[in-house]
Amino acid sequence: MKTGRRRLLFAICCAVLFVFVTNWKPVTHYVNTVKNKEALPVAVPLGERDEWLAQIEKWRAEKEEQPINAKLDRVWKAVPGYNGLEVDIEATLAKMKAAKTPGPEHLVMREVPPAVALEELGAHPIYRGNPKKPAISFMVNVAWGNEYLDSMLDTFDKHQVKTTFFLDGSWVKRNPEEAKKIVQRGHELGNHAYSHPDMKHLGVERIHQEISRTQAIIEQTTGVKPALFAPPSGSFSQRVVDIAHSSYGMKTILWTADTVDWMKPPPEKVIAKISKLMDNGVLVLMHPTAASEKSLDQLLTLAKQKGLVPTTVSQVISSSRLP
Repeated sequence: MKTGRRRLLFAICCAVLFVFVTNWKPVTHYVNTVKNKEALPVAVPLGERDEWLAQIEKWRAEKEEQPINAKLDRVWKAVPGYNGLEVDIEATLAKMKAAKTPGPEHLVMREVPPAVALEELGAHPIYRGNPKKPAISFMVNVAWGNEYLDSMLDTFDKHQVKTTFFLDGSWVKRNPEEAKKIVQRGHELGNHAYSHPDMKHLGVERIHQEISRTQAIIEQTTGVKPALFAPPSGSFSQRVVDIAHSSYGMKTILWTADTVDWMKPPPEKVIAKISKLMDNGVLVLMHPTAASEKSLDQLLTLAKQKGLVPTTVSQVISSSRLP
């Protein structure tokens, strides 16, 4: 009799255990959901939430993009990375709840930074932005020639474009009001050395002198401390790049496309040449010359027609996506 009762009790225990184990996952899911109920959009029933999550899973594949790491390229040297995109699930659910209708137009995206940032590559020159970023910069190196500066500033204003002006330190000393005007118009300032030397052939002490004197005069005059350095005539050595990076925290900037405007080409030649080179991440070099002044308006128009956003050098080489 006792043996029969034991067998019956054992059978009942096994049955209870079977039911508990087979239903463990839903029970756990329910407990976790209750514990984290603050994370759920208010008044969204669990069943409806699950339906919306299923829809989001279908849509996200078309919207999400993997980030691109910064890298060293044999030709372009340090190439910036580019942020990816992913769906913010909770923000999307909240937006759907507010709209009361699920739809891909309610997806909320957030940027995902690359695993390797530009700063992690070390001291290397930068010739361009990431080839996936639809941005372009018409950067202006200023060491002489004020007669075309106002007209170029007016053209940038006309197109609502802010760019980067790399200023020679001795020019700033001679033209403090012009330097202030560039800042007042909302443009970025960069360092272009003090006396337009051939940086490649300078010793350590002179390299420091050229960069530090320019930093000091720009900051004293405009209140701006540049973070970018453009070596005059594009002449540099690794020593120059290292000093700019380690001693002044500056990135050394070169260019992707050159107007060669100092040779006084006809504006139509500048436009024909640069229009062929316009692309994502391109840095266009120009100066305050007649050739660039007369071609700038059309170059900005063509860039926009190509789907590019003219902006500062810092924005072009940033991994952040354009608004």
